[in-house]
Parts: sequence; structure tokens; C-alpha cells
Amino acid sequence: MEPRRVLVVDDDPLILRAIQRVLEAQGFEVSANLSPEMALAELRETPVGLIISDYMMPGMNGVQFLMEARRICPDAPRLLLTAINDFRVAAEAVNDGEIYRLLAKPWNHAELVNTVRQAYEFGELKRQHARLSAWVQEQNAILQEVNRNLEALVQRRTQDLLDGMINALDYRDMETQWHSRRVSLYARRLAEEMGLTGRELLDVEMGALLHDIGKIGVRDSVLLKPGPLTEEEWEEMKEHPAIGYRLLRGIDYLKGAAQIVLQHQERWDGSGYPFGLTGEEICLGARIFAVVDALDAILSDRPYRAGRSFEVAVREIERCAGTQFDPAVVEVFLSTPPTAWEVIRQRVDRMAQEAARRDQEDGLGVVGRFWERRERLRQTGK
Repeated sequence: MEPRRVLVVDDDPLILRAIQRVLEAQGFEVSANLSPEMALAELRETPVGLIISDYMMPGMNGVQFLMEARRICPDAPRLLLTAINDFRVAAEAVNDGEIYRLLAKPWNHAELVNTVRQAYEFGELKRQHARLSAWVQEQNAILQEVNRNLEALVQRRTQDLLDGMINALDYRDMETQWHSRRVSLYARRLAEEMGLTGRELLDVEMGALLHDIGKIGVRDSVLLKPGPLTEEEWEEMKEHPAIGYRLLRGIDYLKGAAQIVLQHQERWDGSGYPFGLTGEEICLGARIFAVVDALDAILSDRPYRAGRSFEVAVREIERCAGTQFDPAVVEVFLSTPPTAWEVIRQRVDRMAQEAARRDQEDGLGVVGRFWERRERLRQTGK
């Protein structure tokens, strides 16, 4: 158990000795000082739990001393002894020195002992509170770091899961290969241009990346059919936004993205599916996606046609503003430098080349043959 240290200052040695005897009899460890200057020097070396000072002392009065002592040892309560029964002294002591209590000279023995005990216990509570607050802050800092690490781990695991889901879809439908990655980056850039940040921006990127994930639930005979779909087959294909939504809605990290997946085939004029939503009934992320999805579709090669120029894409998107697309989103798209989209396209091309190189190094050329067979099925139905 740590000693209960008390520092006492009084220029009268008899009074100083009397206070020391009283307090030591109560179990306190008392440091007695005749000089305020010597007391401050000692206080800088050894903290105490309570400070008691006379008021009238040469060179430095008790209030001045206790003000300086407060700066050195702020958690120690301060008592002022004075023989001057004067309100001015009390006011000066309370306002300037933050005195716990005034004690009159000559003091009542019981009052002195009770006041010192109460003051010391008050100080100890303050010190315990400070220690507890520091401990709580330290634990909070540790917890925050753990949460940050856990969140980063969850995001990495989630991203791995997303990559796996997208790869699974790529292996079923060559037409989606790298398309999802391009439109996710296109959508993020357009969302940034529209002022989205933080969680909203991530939702747009993830929703665009996963927009066609529901096609996993569409039969190969429908998904890969080389010719036109029957009415029944088309109705099955139109289920893929809802299938994708059901796949994602239970993942808290992807709740915002799931809404984009669900609505990514809606059109500004209400002619889309699955709900026929109009205008701003469609979430902003899905409205952003619709524009960049069209951009990528026009620029990309298809089995039935070669990719067209950026100028053609711009004209088509501008033409469809107010019908297929949100005019406000189209306006922001048109104001974005064309080089922004080309930079993203080149970036994804490099990603595709690197993935192909890794496959070859790992002896996974079978993947390429798998895609070739899938493409023949798409084109010939055999």
C-alpha cells in the first residue's frame, strides 16, 4: 500500500510541528516545510496526495503558493490555513487557488482531522478516476485498432469472395469476362464526379461489380443460347437481378450494393425491369451504372459486331438521356474528360493480361480451352 503523503507549509515552526504530529498520528506521511520555495522544489521531485499551506508567509502568500502547486500537482486537493477571518482571502483562495477548503487558526482538532481525511479521499477519488479514464482510453485505442484490423480482414475476405463469385460467372458467360471489372471502375469514377464519397461510393463500385451475379442462377441453355430467346426464356433471364439481390442481401457489407444489383435493369422512363421503376424511384447507384454499362457495351467487341468508337457511345448515351438514362447523370458523364474512361479501360486490359500470364505460369491453360468450348456453345448451340 502506497504511503498517504501530505505536504504542509507554514513559516511558524511550532504550528508546523503541531500539524505534523496530528497528521502522523492519523497514519499520514507528512513533509513539513518552512519555506514555500523549498516546498515547491520538493513537490517537483515527489508528488503528494494533499497540500496544506498557511496564508500569511514572507515572499509568497498561501494562495500564490497553492496556485503554483496546482500546476505541479493538479490532482492533489489544497487546504489553506489562515488566521485572517476575511471574505477577500476566502474569495481569492477559491477563485485563484482552487482551494478545497479554508481552515481557521487556531483550528479545532477534530475538524482538522476530518477535513484532511475528506480532502485526501476526494483527491484519491480524482486520481482513481484519472487512472480509470486513462485505462479506458487505452483500452478503447486497442479496441479501435482491433476493429480496424478486423474490418480490414473482413473487407479482404469479402473482396476474395466477390472475386470468386465474379470468376464463377466469368467461367459460365464469356461475355461478362472483365466487363464487370470495367463497369465497376467506370461507375466509381462517375460517382466521384457526382460528389459521392465513403460508403456510398463503395456501394456503387461493389454494386456495379456484382450487377450480373444473378446470372449464376440462369440455366446454360438460356444464358448461352446463340439465337433469340423465347418469351419463357426471356422471363427466366429477367429474373437475374432478383436472384443476385437474394444472393447478396444477407451480407451486411453488401446491402447497399444489393439494391443496385436489384435495380440495374430499371430505366428512367419506367420501361425497365423487374419493377418498372421511374425517375428517382431508381436508386442513384443503379442510375449511374446504367450509363457506364451502356458505355462499356458500345465500346466492347461482341460475337455479332466489333466494338464502336467513344464518339458513337457518347452520341447514343446523349440520345437516350431522359428515356433510358437519368439526364443529370448523363450531364455529369458528358462533362468528364474522355481520357478518364480510356485510362480505366487500359488498366483492366493490363489486369486481364496479368491474369492470363499467371494462368500460363500455373499450367492453367485448360481454362482457355474451357472458354473456347463455352463460346462454341454460345455460337452454335452445340
